[in-house]
Amino acid sequence: MNQTEPESNQSVSSNEVLRDRTPIDRVLEKLSSLDLPAKEHFGNYMRHKWRANHRPKTMESSFTSIMFFLQFYRASGKRDIAKLERSDLEAFIEHEQDRGMRISTVKTRMASIFAFLHFLIGEEQIPGTALKRTIRFKLPDALPRAMSPRDVRKLLSVIHHTRDRALFLLLLRTGIRIGEALGLTLSDLDLRDRKVHLLQGEKNSQGRAVYFSDDALFALKRWLRRRDATRQFLFYGQGDRPLSYSAALRRFKKYLARAKLTEKGYTIHCLRHTMASELLNAGMHLECLQELLGHQDIEVTRRYARLTDTTRREEYFRAMAKIEKGEIDGDYR
Repeated sequence: MNQTEPESNQSVSSNEVLRDRTPIDRVLEKLSSLDLPAKEHFGNYMRHKWRANHRPKTMESSFTSIMFFLQFYRASGKRDIAKLERSDLEAFIEHEQDRGMRISTVKTRMASIFAFLHFLIGEEQIPGTALKRTIRFKLPDALPRAMSPRDVRKLLSVIHHTRDRALFLLLLRTGIRIGEALGLTLSDLDLRDRKVHLLQGEKNSQGRAVYFSDDALFALKRWLRRRDATRQFLFYGQGDRPLSYSAALRRFKKYLARAKLTEKGYTIHCLRHTMASELLNAGMHLECLQELLGHQDIEVTRRYARLTDTTRREEYFRAMAKIEKGEIDGDYR
């Protein structure tokens, strides 16, 4: 008589199966239930991104953007991706804007779609003429928003939770993105040199080192004395996972309300903008700030030079004092 092994040894629990699934497994599972043009090529492209070691968040964003476009393409009465025309892309852009999408969001979405289409051109699935002329977007040149020093003091005065104070002070003093902070492990932290090692940047996948101040060091040491030393992530959530973005956002909004700053429209990302503008006002060179922020293009960093006005203010009043004294051709008295 054959012995039957216990069921627990025959199959893996559902929790273990979920834990073993990779980001590409989840993407392909979503794709399997969709009725889309070029579905097979879409799957091949996502596998290509996975082999190229793209970050899970990048893959999810690309998947969503391409899915929306292919759904729109199908709804317009087309199934054959080889018949794609430039007008299809322009119509999709107008559709997204009509839905109230910000032009910056549409541009980001189209970048993912263009990358997919270039992949299809390489696979000889669509003609290169579809992308022969670039579709240009005119984006509003919005300035980054920093918190005023008074509002920073008000915010910090109401954050007494040890972990939260360490997290938000670290964001304020290093300028790292919230996603980068939530992904930190203990090995990324160098207390002696007051340094954080970001082995892979959240946006450009390029590593960098950033530094933090004495008040952030004090807050981190307090948190390290209280945190569970067995956890992998510096700021952990449920199980062996990092604190989620939604949880960090809820905490930040709670402190804004407690400090009576809700109406100011501040976001967690404003802490990064605040750090950058304050360092420039304190005299830091633009190239040095570029390295700390992890910007590939210095023109992105240069926006903070327009945001900060301490230097311009001082230069203006110094020059105007000379004019008012009649020291140059400008005495109108």
